[in-house]
Amino acid sequence: MGSEKTLVIGMFGFGVVGEGLYKILKQTPSLKASIKRVCIKNTHKKRNAPAALFTSEKNDLLLDPEINVIVEVINDSVAGYEIVTTALKNGKDVVSASKKMLSEHLGELIELQQSTGKSLLYEASACASIPVIRNLEEYYDNDLLHSIKAIVNGSTNFILTKMFEEHLAFKEALLLAQQLGFAESDPTLDIEGFDAANKWVLLLAHSYGINTNIKDMLFNGITQINEIDAKVAQSKNQSIKLVAQAQKLNNGKVASFLLPQFIDASEHLYFVKNEYNGVVIESGFADKQFFYGKGAGSFPTGSAVLSDIAALRYGYKYEYKKLNQSIKAALSNEFHLRVYVSFENIELIPKNEFIQIEEWHAGNERSYLIGTIPFDALLHKSWWKSNNTSLILMPQCIVENAQVNDLKKMSLSLAGLEA
Repeated sequence: MGSEKTLVIGMFGFGVVGEGLYKILKQTPSLKASIKRVCIKNTHKKRNAPAALFTSEKNDLLLDPEINVIVEVINDSVAGYEIVTTALKNGKDVVSASKKMLSEHLGELIELQQSTGKSLLYEASACASIPVIRNLEEYYDNDLLHSIKAIVNGSTNFILTKMFEEHLAFKEALLLAQQLGFAESDPTLDIEGFDAANKWVLLLAHSYGINTNIKDMLFNGITQINEIDAKVAQSKNQSIKLVAQAQKLNNGKVASFLLPQFIDASEHLYFVKNEYNGVVIESGFADKQFFYGKGAGSFPTGSAVLSDIAALRYGYKYEYKKLNQSIKAALSNEFHLRVYVSFENIELIPKNEFIQIEEWHAGNERSYLIGTIPFDALLHKSWWKSNNTSLILMPQCIVENAQVNDLKKMSLSLAGLEA
């Protein structure tokens, strides 16, 4: 790793994370890291830092030979990509928190790191204060990693917690999250699952060495979850969480998806509430390990950026060993999922897609069923996201193809299901 070097930082962005990092660095002089310039859009806005620190000219940072680290914490993924690539090409190490930009360009950015010899670290881009990327990168070998289950979006977890514990309707819980600063004024990216999906792209790359994108991912947010779903969960001593999950199948491939899921009260993720994130990693010899921490906010995210900056003093790089293995892991579509589906009109549910229906409850306003359906019957299809339909995964939701024949024998008669 080499000897410790002094870091001179140029930072893009001075919002919640940027200002948090500025304050943290002032309190940690032992780091030998200082911010020389900060590039922002609006230089006239009053900020809690000396005016001389700020510029609106990106080249004041990117072309300054004294600056050896660029920290990129802006919301614009197009501008962020240009900043990060230019910085690497100009011989500067980079720390970023921009999960959307990183997930859209991960393959190119890995190649650029290898060709320039520079480092791009992004612990803050997934799970804020939880050091999950570096643990996956350093500690868990691909062959021994059985599964990873994670709550990676603090906004949706806060909303679901309020729906469960205070019995708020979805819209009321969302408004409260916005008032407290846990959700944006336009919450679409959070509540429809896009933010979590971008983070999941990064975690999959470091878990299994799989480079994918959200266009090929089975994912959804929490907008369809309603009070009836919450009551069903509570009757089963469960809660509902938005969970990203990957699991090694018997065929050696990996099942991966990001959907609302019923969580048993005995599971670690059941206790992850409000704006917190949680990650459960199961490996061959270490059994289950649980990471827990704040998933949003100025100081939690700033602390993750800080840990990356500290690692750069010793020349730390992600090695992407799992991406570079001779036998690469691959995603599988060849498995089934156990799902709960609540709906208003049975005619809009493709009953013939289910290989098994194990429960069926007809109600005046909403009905629901629990059954097993092929992964491919959900991927790239929208019936389960439309017509006020709610789809939630059951606990132990993955059914491998070898188990399917046994399930068919136990199924309720599909023909008998009527509204």
